[in-house]
Amino acid sequence: MKQDDLNKAAAKIKIAIFDVDGVMTDGGLIMDENGKEYKVFNAKDGQGLVMLNRASIKTVIITAKETEIVRKRFTALGFTKIYQGKRNKEIVLDEVVNNYELKFDEVSYMGDDLPDLCVLRKVGLPACPKDAVPEVIKACRFISSKDGGKGAVRELCDLILKNHT
Repeated sequence: MKQDDLNKAAAKIKIAIFDVDGVMTDGGLIMDENGKEYKVFNAKDGQGLVMLNRASIKTVIITAKETEIVRKRFTALGFTKIYQGKRNKEIVLDEVVNNYELKFDEVSYMGDDLPDLCVLRKVGLPACPKDAVPEVIKACRFISSKDGGKGAVRELCDLILKNHT
């Protein structure tokens, strides 16, 4: 996609939606012997998300897993809405678009794997980390130069903010 077209798509964004594992994290799963899960988040990604919220761009999580870590992290960052335990992300996307009276071209979604394709194919600015699966990369208008959990989210936030009007 040409940079000018990408900038125009980014300028329309009113809500940025993200997957968690492989996007907000590097996709690694750290568990202790009791099954307690740990995640590593990127602080620069977090700052980008805070800046989106300050610019009145709503932020949403849609993830298939349900963990207290996700609730705490994204509540602390001021996310508008956190959807956990959602295997059918397209239903949640439709709900979000209807609840906030948006058009699909006003939505950005960053995902990295096959369950994200149904959402990526509907939004105006489909995005992914550099290390997303090939099918996701083909579906995206913005492909970060960074891997998931390593600044990909911040790169998308910066693009949206730079073009926000």
